[in-house]
Amino acid sequence: MAIFTGIATAIAGALFGGSALATSLIGGALAFGAKFAVGKLTQQKQGKQKHTAVQGEIQFGGDVPVGTLYGVGKTKGQRAFYAKWDKGNKRNAEVFILANGWCDGLEPYVYMYGEKYNLVAQATIGNEVARYGVQGFIDGDGNSAISIRFYDGRPGQGVDQRLVDVTANLGNKWKATSKLSGMCYVVVERYYHLEFFRDAGKGRPELEFVLRGLREYDPRKDSTVAGGSGTQRLNTPSTWVHTKNPAVHRLNYQLGLRALVSGRTLIGEGKSLGQIDLATYFVAMNVCDTLRANGKKTYECSLFVSGDDDHTEVLKQFDDAMAGYGLNRRGLSGVIPGAPQIPVKDLTAADIPIDRAKDVQLRPSAFERFNHLSGQFTSIESMWNPESLKPVYVNADIAADGRNRQTSIDFLQVTDPDIAQYLLNIRYRQNRMGGKATVPVSRRFGLAVQEGEWITWRGKSWLISEWRADERLRITLVLSETSAAIYDDDGIEPGPIVIPPTPPINPSLLSTVQNFNVAVGMINGAQGYDTPALLFTWTPPDDPTITAVRFVYQIEGTTEIFEDQCTSPEDGQFRTTKNVVSGKVYNARATITTVPDRLRTFTPWMTTAQPTGLQTLLTGLQQLQDDALNRFQELQQEMDAFFRPRLVELLDAFSLEGAVGQIERQQIVATIGDALAQITEERRVRVSENEAMAQLLTYLQASLGTTNARLITEETVRATTDSALASSITTLDAEVDGNLARLIAEETARADGDGALASSISGVSADFNGRFAQGLVKFEAVAAPTGVDARFSVLLRAGTNQSFKVSGFYVELYTEGGVQKSRMAVQADQFLVTSGNNRHYPLVFENGVLKLAIADIGTVNAGLLQSLNGKMKIDLNNGTIEIFS
Repeated sequence: MAIFTGIATAIAGALFGGSALATSLIGGALAFGAKFAVGKLTQQKQGKQKHTAVQGEIQFGGDVPVGTLYGVGKTKGQRAFYAKWDKGNKRNAEVFILANGWCDGLEPYVYMYGEKYNLVAQATIGNEVARYGVQGFIDGDGNSAISIRFYDGRPGQGVDQRLVDVTANLGNKWKATSKLSGMCYVVVERYYHLEFFRDAGKGRPELEFVLRGLREYDPRKDSTVAGGSGTQRLNTPSTWVHTKNPAVHRLNYQLGLRALVSGRTLIGEGKSLGQIDLATYFVAMNVCDTLRANGKKTYECSLFVSGDDDHTEVLKQFDDAMAGYGLNRRGLSGVIPGAPQIPVKDLTAADIPIDRAKDVQLRPSAFERFNHLSGQFTSIESMWNPESLKPVYVNADIAADGRNRQTSIDFLQVTDPDIAQYLLNIRYRQNRMGGKATVPVSRRFGLAVQEGEWITWRGKSWLISEWRADERLRITLVLSETSAAIYDDDGIEPGPIVIPPTPPINPSLLSTVQNFNVAVGMINGAQGYDTPALLFTWTPPDDPTITAVRFVYQIEGTTEIFEDQCTSPEDGQFRTTKNVVSGKVYNARATITTVPDRLRTFTPWMTTAQPTGLQTLLTGLQQLQDDALNRFQELQQEMDAFFRPRLVELLDAFSLEGAVGQIERQQIVATIGDALAQITEERRVRVSENEAMAQLLTYLQASLGTTNARLITEETVRATTDSALASSITTLDAEVDGNLARLIAEETARADGDGALASSISGVSADFNGRFAQGLVKFEAVAAPTGVDARFSVLLRAGTNQSFKVSGFYVELYTEGGVQKSRMAVQADQFLVTSGNNRHYPLVFENGVLKLAIADIGTVNAGLLQSLNGKMKIDLNNGTIEIFS
């Protein structure tokens, strides 16, 4: 400073007559201008970023540096004490120091076993600020298996008397003087409750706490500070409040966290308010608290720091969290927030001395710019783990640079995805707008501006990143190109939506398989036989130490136990026929085999929903179902093809060549719009030399749009020289939007010189959205057919073939040896009896072979008995037994 003071005295003497005030001002300007400058705005290459909102490891020992939390973060803390007592040491307690300083409190949840558990507030029992139980670890009497007592670290806080009392007779005692004033900590007391730990297969829990960190000083709320208003005071921590404002964090870090007794700075820089540029901090704090269009604050962050951290690195984390830069202005420490400013002056050619050189670089080197930016943030939804942000890239920038230039910037101190995504976009835009200039200016202009302010020059906005003055008080400004468009959030997509992960299952805690169940089934055995089986299912474990799943099962109501096992647990299912019989309900449970061995338990007993099936023949039911469906569809087509042309023929025209007779037709029609009501009746008679016929045709229809109802009847009598015929045909249709229901009835009586026949045909069909249900059956009585005296039969027709096939049964009388006899027969390619269960047929007769699933016969008259597999033959006629290997 001495050299600058001397130079300033000389300049003041020449220009201002030796004024002491002028000497002081000029000397100060030269000195601060030479020593302090704002950091560069271009993105610095970052190393591995270790500062986050998470402290993920339990710290042990006495050499752990002091640390604290700004904002909200997840921590396991530093274990400072452990004790165990009671019978079998089933009670134990630990003390975890979470942070130094007076903290705000715990968030209402913790993490254990890879899952999130809510805290349940309970009445305090001593000096603790709050006491909690853990949801899911509280029994029916209200007793907590896990109890958490919280101390916030305020000056003069009391001792945990409960811990003092329970450890009084132990070798490791918690002292009555162990108040840990100025330290935020928790006492975790556990009771080994069998219901929550042993029976649940859970081991000792390792807790992760979510802490609301330091209460911090905000000068905006201090009426003793110029521009402030409120009750906060710098030297009264009880008036401070918790916040997530990055600018407030930065100020408090620069002021430092001090020891309660010695006043020594434990964390931070330890500056005084006189060394802080409060004007820039006020602006930055207000910018951070400003609400964006999405209703969230513009900038928020949280950060764990320790007394060993480099100040520059910590401050940079706060700067990045508000897209800003640290600033030293005339020896005062300040900050520039990421927000647009109103330019204070316009730099013109008249303000730039022509005799001094300037350096202008409107476009930075391609090696200094990137066009693809990625990054991560700390996601609370992902249990406070890092998650990727949506990458920022612009195809036009990639084309302009000639190739893809990618880098990454992480914002692990930010837990809000929208804020982190906004920051990533701002850093990308700041880098792309990377023009720099070093411009000499006149004293008049230079003394009117300062670092951190915006000016305009050459039609662009520029940030004054450095203010320099040499020994002759010639002022030079270092400018960085900027724009209000950098901070415009229009078009910036919201941050990624993170789905909370499924809580993992610790394999070492698995004592059996999960979601075990048992069901009945069938296995297709040799020569077409189905065999009853049991199907065991479970969730495949992601644990290579589980080498087998063992099953224990029994018939319900019995005590005999059967066992089987699956040596591939990852399959998730296993089928067995071992000791499985038909027609029984089974109970089953399972356990595991592990290498190395560990505690194992059985699953609860599970019961099959139905009995096992009968050992029976496989008959191809599916094929029968498909064939029947195809026949119904063909029948529908046949009916449409047969009746519709016939109806048109009967309604529109009727003529018989050479007829002698009379036709009378009457029709009544009423229509309004698309509504139609119609009656058509037609009578006809015909007589020829060898035939007489009378016929009546009636057609009724009512329709409204796509809704139709129709009735068609036709009655005919006809006599010829050698036969007589009487018939009646009736068709009923009901149709709505193409969905059709139809009934067809046809009755015929005919007699001739060879016999007499009476038949009735009934058909029904339903069509709904292309799904058909159809049927056509014929009942027929025949007098004196060939070979019999009289027959009554049931006939079916399917497909396009117009003939009927006898299928079902017939009853007839016949004469044999002059004696009339009767018989009833079933005529079918296959005859079977079903018990009602799917694919279970106790009796099947097909191709001349009778097959029985189970036979209970009093007396068997047989000639030859042999096994299905051909290994044993018993000849009852010859009295021999043959066994084949």
